[in-house]
Amino acid sequence: MSIPDYMQCAEDHQTVLVVVQPVGIVPEDQFFRIYKRIASVRQLSVRDSQRLLFIRYRHHYLPENNEWGDFQTHRKVVGLIAVTTCSSSRDWPHTADRFHAQKEVYSSTLYDSRLLVFGLQGEIAEQSRPDMVFYPSFEECSDVERRVEDFVESIFIVLESKRLDRATDKSGDKIPLLCVPFEKKDFVGLDTDSRHYKKRSQGRMRKHVGDLCLQAGMLQDALVHYHMAVELLRAVNDFLWLGGALEGLCSASVIFHYPGGTAGKAAGCKPSVCQPVDAGKRHRPGALTASGISADTSAEIGRAKNCLSPEDIIEKYKEAISYYGKHKNAGVIELEACVKAVRVLAIQKRAREASEFLQNAVYINLGQLSEEEKIQRYSILSELYELIGFHRKSAFFKRVAAMQCVAPTISEPGWRACYKLLLETLPGYSLSLDPKDFSKGTHRGWAAVQMRLLHELVYASRRMGNPALSVRHLSFLLQTMLDFLSDQEKKEVTQSLENYTSKCPGGMEIITLPDGLTLPPVPFTKLPIVRSVKLLNLPVSLQPHKLKGVLEGNLSNASPFIYSPILMQSRGEERCKKIDFQWVQGDVCEVQLMVYNPMPYELRVENMGLLTSGVEFESLPAALFLPAESGLYPVTLVGVPRTAGNITVNGYHTSVFGVSSDCLLEDLVGVKASGCLVEVIPSLPRLQLSTSLPRSTHSSQATSKEELPSSVSVQLFNGELQQLTITLENIGSIDIETLELTSKNSNKDKMFGEFLSWDLEEAVRHLPLKPGQAVTLSVSIRVKLDFSGQENLLQDLNDDGISVTGWPISSPLRQVLKPRPESKPLGSESGKAEYSHVKSLEAVLKFKYSGGAGKVEGYYRELSLGVHVNVEPSLFFTRVSTLPATSTRQCHLLLDIFNPTEHELTVSAKNNQDLVLHASECQRMAIQVDRFDFESLPQAGQQTPHLSSPKQLEEERQLAHGCQISSKLGICWSIISFRHGEASVEGVLNQLVLEHLQLAPLQWDVLLNGKPCDCDVVAECIVGDAVTLEVKLTNLSKNSVGPLALMVVPFQDYQNGVQNYDMDEAVTFIGSNIFCISTVSYSVCEGALMFLYTGDFYLNIRFQDDSARRGLPLAWFTLPSVHIRALDAPLQAGA
Repeated sequence: MSIPDYMQCAEDHQTVLVVVQPVGIVPEDQFFRIYKRIASVRQLSVRDSQRLLFIRYRHHYLPENNEWGDFQTHRKVVGLIAVTTCSSSRDWPHTADRFHAQKEVYSSTLYDSRLLVFGLQGEIAEQSRPDMVFYPSFEECSDVERRVEDFVESIFIVLESKRLDRATDKSGDKIPLLCVPFEKKDFVGLDTDSRHYKKRSQGRMRKHVGDLCLQAGMLQDALVHYHMAVELLRAVNDFLWLGGALEGLCSASVIFHYPGGTAGKAAGCKPSVCQPVDAGKRHRPGALTASGISADTSAEIGRAKNCLSPEDIIEKYKEAISYYGKHKNAGVIELEACVKAVRVLAIQKRAREASEFLQNAVYINLGQLSEEEKIQRYSILSELYELIGFHRKSAFFKRVAAMQCVAPTISEPGWRACYKLLLETLPGYSLSLDPKDFSKGTHRGWAAVQMRLLHELVYASRRMGNPALSVRHLSFLLQTMLDFLSDQEKKEVTQSLENYTSKCPGGMEIITLPDGLTLPPVPFTKLPIVRSVKLLNLPVSLQPHKLKGVLEGNLSNASPFIYSPILMQSRGEERCKKIDFQWVQGDVCEVQLMVYNPMPYELRVENMGLLTSGVEFESLPAALFLPAESGLYPVTLVGVPRTAGNITVNGYHTSVFGVSSDCLLEDLVGVKASGCLVEVIPSLPRLQLSTSLPRSTHSSQATSKEELPSSVSVQLFNGELQQLTITLENIGSIDIETLELTSKNSNKDKMFGEFLSWDLEEAVRHLPLKPGQAVTLSVSIRVKLDFSGQENLLQDLNDDGISVTGWPISSPLRQVLKPRPESKPLGSESGKAEYSHVKSLEAVLKFKYSGGAGKVEGYYRELSLGVHVNVEPSLFFTRVSTLPATSTRQCHLLLDIFNPTEHELTVSAKNNQDLVLHASECQRMAIQVDRFDFESLPQAGQQTPHLSSPKQLEEERQLAHGCQISSKLGICWSIISFRHGEASVEGVLNQLVLEHLQLAPLQWDVLLNGKPCDCDVVAECIVGDAVTLEVKLTNLSKNSVGPLALMVVPFQDYQNGVQNYDMDEAVTFIGSNIFCISTVSYSVCEGALMFLYTGDFYLNIRFQDDSARRGLPLAWFTLPSVHIRALDAPLQAGA
């Protein structure tokens, strides 16, 4: 026996062997369909008995193995079922001859046989034959199983008769000697009458009867016979049959201890079939004894004594195998015994001892084996190692079997079988065809062995003629083993991959093998390695903004509860995933990747783009070349969303070495992602602007927190006006339907008037602005900073000998400019530098525009333009004062003006002569102005809501007064006729000056003899005549005035500082010189006086009680002085 049955297990010893073979020409599929139906009858309950008969079917069995049937009866073919087809009666004789010839092959051991004939009908089919069954077709054979059961019952009858014949053999010392095939020649000429020969014959027969009892379902009897056979054979040193008896003893014990079987689900017996149903219940006469006399073996040895323990089973297996090893012709028996022992040890979970049996099986020499037998042997060894948990050892023998499939001695190498076996070795070497398994934790397994195996898979798939498989395995090798490849190996693998992909490009499709195994795609997530993924916001000028007050479209998160932990958790997860900015439909969006090239040479990455979901997205692929071991390298991938909604960036796609990869972010290890979900809003228009002023490279400080796409710069003198022309062009594909303009500045310097002003109505009339159209807008840039000069300039100015009241100006420049040394003249270079300080003003013009579907959703865009203005001083007001004019309703405003420029400066005012100032020159300008009525401006008791303190209110009132005064004065300047501007006194007027310039709300009018008197009018009268005096009071204010007491006091001024108030003898009053007024609205006080002497007299009208004017400004009670000249009567002069 040269071919072992590797599928055998211990419980096969209780089975009878039935061979099912086709006779003649039988379709293979039909034969195996019938074979499966026949093999379904695996056990049979014997009638009128509690015993079970187990059947083992084979469709191919070597006749030479049948010769070992006496040594182990389960190897003996006792039944033959032939399957044939016969379509006509003419073919029947030939078919019958074939069946009989087939029986002759196993005739020495057959108990019974059957022929199943399909397709034959007629007279022959109607004849009743015990060994033949006729069916019209393969479909019309419903009683095949019943026929097989009848056939098995006939086998059992023969088996039972043979068992009884052997057990009741009365030949005494004439017991035949059972032999194995190779022993027959050795026993020729031996003395058959010797005691040794008789014991050998008795021992072998006892072992043979034990086999028959085991097959017949008499487990306990079989154990008794095996024990007795062991004792007899051990005494005569019949080692081969002693090993057989021990193996039979082990098999019976295994059947008792493990009713579920040891061969697994495929070949295992049902738990109920192996139960010892006949233990200790029956008395069976005829059991052999040492003397050949029948005895009751059931009562002789009990179950506990007969059956081996699980530990003893293995020891007896070892002993049996050692005895088999003494005979080189019993290699197959030894090998099969090792396999059976391993299966038992696997059930007992004794893997280390099982490995010893398998190691012994490896070195069993079976002679010259064919390549197919070697493949089968190594495959079975692999399966057994897998059964005991030795996965790497199993993979080793599986790989040896694979290599045996393509051995050089084979004329037609089986590359497909080799490839299939190599695939089965992968789990043993901790390899998986799914690259995701290699991205979790540390690397498992021996990388060098894994790489070798992957190379063999690549080679096998190439020899199979399947280049797609080669590309997939080589890609897997490069992706998963990159960290273990040397630089030279990396070059070799990539060159091989490029050669393969030049014929068959690699992709992301799933490859399905013929046996149903699928190979998942292998994305190159390490070529290049991505360290971070960041979705970029749109440029500042293209970022969308949401209108305030517009309700969000998604109200699904609305809840009546103040707090809900479930809702808060879901919102928190959404915030973590969703980015807080938006992309716009139709605009180019960017995603930045930080990548690294791990290869020792330049890496060419082609067709690199984004993988998205949620909205229609047009990816714009890019190609890049990464230097060798480049370090982190930024790569920006772009695309255009074509629809609105929520878009998720799932990853990116590349093409490297001819392999297209879809790399998902969730599969990348150690990648920092700032979020992958962003909202895409509907389309918005795009606006581009150009200006008439040059662009500025100045970095704005006022707007450092925001990025300005563009800015302009201009240099102006203080008070100068500059026009900025802005051209707005629609460069998008959406109409611009709305346009707004606002300005923002954060200048610390105080400004007077509007810095930027414009009229947007003309531009709005051109809306909607179609794509490609443009509109222009004019913006006025007017700078009006503080014109006040420094305090230290006062020492260099002359008063011109005029007695005036002047006040130094509190200038903010004192905090910026350095004090000038007193020894230096005003016109020195230091003085010029001190007053040539340039200030910077900054503002931002924001164009808010919208249109299209984005406008419907409440979105707009902002386009910002920075305005940077360098302001040089044009003139300074260093001192301000006032002088009374000839009228109480007018006064003179004196301004000391300094020219800080390097040019000649001309200053002009309304109704006044121009004043020409040379560089660094200071002159005074006197301007006669009407006093101002400030009553319409906010008063101290009328605090406006935006002013939080009285101090702020007072500053606001002063600014309003200054603005009114500046507009009346109309002071302008010009430099060499091409630069001109305005000058404002808003910041140089203090409270005292304002009071002098204010028109008193309480108006006083004095009339002598009905004619008004003012400070520049001299009233004349005649000595001795009565002069009527009228004082009219008009209250123009909203405040109530009164009660008042006015007193008229005459005096003379000698023009030398002496004033004489003793006028009792020179002036007399007709009536009282004191007038009482209760409340002033419009009051007239009338009286009369008479001058007794000629001369110049003055009338001083004053209040008698100063308490009456508490809480009212002094300017309200500025009373006019009355100058009267008393003359002699004309008649007397003429006489």
